[in-house]
Amino acid sequence: MHERLLPTPEIADALAEGRPVVALESTVISHGMPYPRNLDSARALEAEVRAAGAVPATVAVMDGRIRIGLDDAALERLAEGGTAAWKLSRRDLPVALAVGALGATTVAATMIAARMAGIAVFATGGIGGVHRGAETSFDVSADLDELARTPVCVVCAGAKSILDLPKTLEVLETRGVPVLGFGTDEFPAFYSRRSGLPVSRRCDNVTEVAAILHAKWELGLEGGVLLANPIPPADELDGEAMEAAIGLALADADSKGIKGKDVTPHLLAALERLTEGRSLTANMALIRDNARVAAGVAAAFAAITRPKD
Repeated sequence: MHERLLPTPEIADALAEGRPVVALESTVISHGMPYPRNLDSARALEAEVRAAGAVPATVAVMDGRIRIGLDDAALERLAEGGTAAWKLSRRDLPVALAVGALGATTVAATMIAARMAGIAVFATGGIGGVHRGAETSFDVSADLDELARTPVCVVCAGAKSILDLPKTLEVLETRGVPVLGFGTDEFPAFYSRRSGLPVSRRCDNVTEVAAILHAKWELGLEGGVLLANPIPPADELDGEAMEAAIGLALADADSKGIKGKDVTPHLLAALERLTEGRSLTANMALIRDNARVAAGVAAAFAAITRPKD
């Protein structure tokens, strides 16, 4: 394992023994909600992975190392640090490591760390993508390029609904990223189960997903796989109401001149305010469900790839 990586003993043992491990990002802890709610949510998310039969590996950067899995003290340190922690994508990782910054990993950075550690499956809320108005702003998330180059399965509830979903899917298709729908023919729209946009393949069980992962990487095809898992029906929010709230949030960001990586956290905070907390509740519900599905995929993939006696 790379000297910059520091796995917990539990995760190192699980990887050495071929047991299922699920990577988890850490920006949802540092930038997703205030302390101590973020700490409680991080613990609950890890418990969800364990309950589904896998080992959770929350990823963050601390003291010049990429931490693969956080013990409770490290988890609390990150939660207390909040937005003072750097928000890390691919371009930021070497800088944060070199200067010893406290950093929380985005989808892209978590994928990089997972690949380096040998973790095949990663659970998150929603990926970044092509922002609305990207034809003039050129604002496209690094998550899409990472999916094209890094062999990790990302389990999500689609792309964040504040984005341009048709353009996001078009970029993924161009980059050769399989977009699988877990129990759905449609690409989910984060807070909503439906977008009207098709996925490239529907999968109704984790065994088929694992077989697709194995076939892709056995062929030496670069890049990841996106597994889109719709928000649970009980937690779905009204699509029209959310679209109206997103419009208000976007207008607010534009009026304040907010750009780049600051756009998404600003919009999510605005949505939480406009929906009186319902968007955050839905966000946590879908992340927990994604963690459960990811654990199942990780177990199925481990069963395929584990050396036979």
